Amino acid sequence: MLLCLQNVCSDEAVTQLRQLASESDYADGRKTAGWAAREVKRNEQVEAGPRIDTIRNMVRKALMDQPLFVSFAQPKSITRMLVSRYTPGMEYGLHVDDALMGGRRADLSFTLFLSEPESYEGGALVMEGVDGETEIKLAPGEVVVYPTAALHRVSPVTKGERLAVVGWVRSLVRRPDQREILFDLDRACRSLFDRSGKTPELDLLLKSKANLLRQWAED
Repeated sequence: MLLCLQNVCSDEAVTQLRQLASESDYADGRKTAGWAAREVKRNEQVEAGPRIDTIRNMVRKALMDQPLFVSFAQPKSITRMLVSRYTPGMEYGLHVDDALMGGRRADLSFTLFLSEPESYEGGALVMEGVDGETEIKLAPGEVVVYPTAALHRVSPVTKGERLAVVGWVRSLVRRPDQREILFDLDRACRSLFDRSGKTPELDLLLKSKANLLRQWAED
């Protein structure tokens, strides 16, 4: 299950993130790839420094301010974040993200798009599934969240520049089927509240959601 989120970052925030990225130094993206993914990774990533720290803080706050992201991911922590750049000839072949990031389990991955989709050709995030491929190419400030265990790739960029922030989330709830149940319950509760306010039926659903989270959450 994946989730696309609109308006995670405002136009002003996107402009600031792009400016910080443009002022940064870049290195070969293969430096941060696993031994297998390194063979198919062709991109550039912002090097360590105060600018990448500012970008990480901005994106982390923007995500945690999004109720749908919090409901979907049940985040314990955002374990890692990178700024990636693709120019013509660059791509990231089919791969799966590492299960552990800095010694911590990664359950969900996300991509925050920063480039206008019409400003570059190619560069779609392509998810592999039993029902075929799903191509994702979102507007600046929008985010897609997807399972870290999923096979995926970034198709070759043939024109322009693709700029994005990618990161990984350790969830309080390890199992994706349990996260989906909690997400569905949370959406149902919010919909009922918007329609009818606080009712005895809503209280029962909120009680059940809280008890399931208490049962499934890991400290």
